[in-house]
Amino acid sequence: MGAAKILVIGGGAGGLPLVTFLGRTLGKHHLADITLVDSSSIHVWKPRYHEVATGAIDADLDAVDYRAHARLNHYRFEPGTLTQVDAAGQTVTLAPVHDQQGEEVLPERKLAYDYLVLAVGSQSNDFNTPGVREHALFLDSRQQADRFRERFLNACLHANHNNAPLSVAIVGGGATGVELAAEIHHAISMLKLYGHEHLDRKQLNVHLIEAAPRILPVLTERVSATAHARLEALGVQVHINTLVERAEPNTFVVKNGDDITADLLVWAAGVKAPDVLGGIEGLERNRINQIVVEPTLQAKGQPRIFVIGDCAACILPGSEKPIPPRAQSAQQMAQHMAKNFERLLQHDKPLLPFTYKDRGSLVSLSQYNSVGMLMGNLKGGNFFVEGWLARMMYISLYRLHQAALYGWPRTLMLLVAGRFNRLVRPRLKLH
Repeated sequence: MGAAKILVIGGGAGGLPLVTFLGRTLGKHHLADITLVDSSSIHVWKPRYHEVATGAIDADLDAVDYRAHARLNHYRFEPGTLTQVDAAGQTVTLAPVHDQQGEEVLPERKLAYDYLVLAVGSQSNDFNTPGVREHALFLDSRQQADRFRERFLNACLHANHNNAPLSVAIVGGGATGVELAAEIHHAISMLKLYGHEHLDRKQLNVHLIEAAPRILPVLTERVSATAHARLEALGVQVHINTLVERAEPNTFVVKNGDDITADLLVWAAGVKAPDVLGGIEGLERNRINQIVVEPTLQAKGQPRIFVIGDCAACILPGSEKPIPPRAQSAQQMAQHMAKNFERLLQHDKPLLPFTYKDRGSLVSLSQYNSVGMLMGNLKGGNFFVEGWLARMMYISLYRLHQAALYGWPRTLMLLVAGRFNRLVRPRLKLH
């Protein structure tokens, strides 16, 4: 019998660390044939999309090239988008790949597997709100973040040339919306250094719109209140208890309130699993399209299909709520899956159930501040952090992600290279 075929769909915060761990252990010793499938050719850490969108980071410099990473870590990379899973035949179907001119580069393909891992992440949930898909921008992918940056920079050019105000309306008071609102203010400050003499934060109107009674509703009231105060100090107009009924050109129509107009409309509210999962037969899904999994992260009724990250609905024994869709959840699931595959393929041992350790949440308010809660073991308590310390902890989360992919020596070299880049490159991506 040949090496087991492990097929991982999605190279995000869960899928990429998983193939890295598996490649270094099983793939390197030819104990498994590991393939990663993703619709993009590069990986950018999703929690940084708001920085890509404003140009705070250059995604081309921070990105992981799947092909190069695969070569170094003993797995294969196959470009493509999942369209179908045949659980009985143990195959998946990938859509054809086309270039920018619409010419077919790769045909539709079928890939066989012994074990399938779905790690396709999540996307914003527009709740079928009329007009949102037509008139609002999203930040669910690198391409969408680039599109926002292009629209944002053009709007800044227009505002600077006409010495006019600039407005952005963001629906969704979760981490993405809060971080984007703060990052926009930082970007305006930076653009003023690069020829936008008439661009001023005093003429910037950022609206953050949240239907719940407070922003960051999944975090503690203290974190929410602190973030709210910090945003208002920056000049962000925070609208709570505000439900958007529909989107029109440059306008969010609000229920029982004044409509909010802006040069740019952004939708960052709600979370759901990608629509492609709805077409897979034999898998149980919840109301936001996540696949229901066992404690071993196997899809219910499908022992050879595993699901990790945001697209997994995982309610562990003793808990009433599913594991939250966060990067730390996906990373912990990836580490657990790697160990379980080692147990299964190397030692023929049964799979262990997944255990989740909530290490807290941090929210970045750009260069100005960070706030969050860390889960501690001292006296069983949690710790509120803000300011410089929280900012350093927030940055360290990304460094830990890089270390999982590259190892610490290369991560430190990347850190040093980034410092040198600051000497010769602008502090903001200007194109």
